[in-house]
Amino acid sequence: MGKLKGIPHILSPDILHLLAVTGHGDEIVLADINFPTHTICNGSDRPKEYRADGVGIPALLDAILTLMPLDAYVENPVQLMDLTDGDKTKGFQVPVWDEYRKICDKHESAPVSFEKVERFEFYERAKKVYAIIHTGETAAYANILLKRGVC
Repeated sequence: MGKLKGIPHILSPDILHLLAVTGHGDEIVLADINFPTHTICNGSDRPKEYRADGVGIPALLDAILTLMPLDAYVENPVQLMDLTDGDKTKGFQVPVWDEYRKICDKHESAPVSFEKVERFEFYERAKKVYAIIHTGETAAYANILLKRGVC
């Protein structure tokens, strides 16, 4: 496969196709290594599973947002899997969320609102997205849902 100008090299042809066929309001999940992607995608009315094994979510998010805008017409075009109550009590920190903020700010013209979604509710929402990209991300609570905007 030849390299295209301006296309981040970590985006596979399948992921490029995914970005090309999605439209305004479509949602995709970038899933960490522990996310039950195959289970959620198993079924005829479920999201399509894509693989980006060995790729971290921050790098993939940066590459995707180079090509795909977030939805400026909704309050929270980005949703994160929230900490469990036990991890909140322990003061668990999720530094990858700060990376996501910097990446979104770099690519979007206005600040992007993030919504934190309870773990099992996040799984339910994931069942209704267009696609899930399973990554090699090892950071805890790294799962992120993106709502596509318009160019």
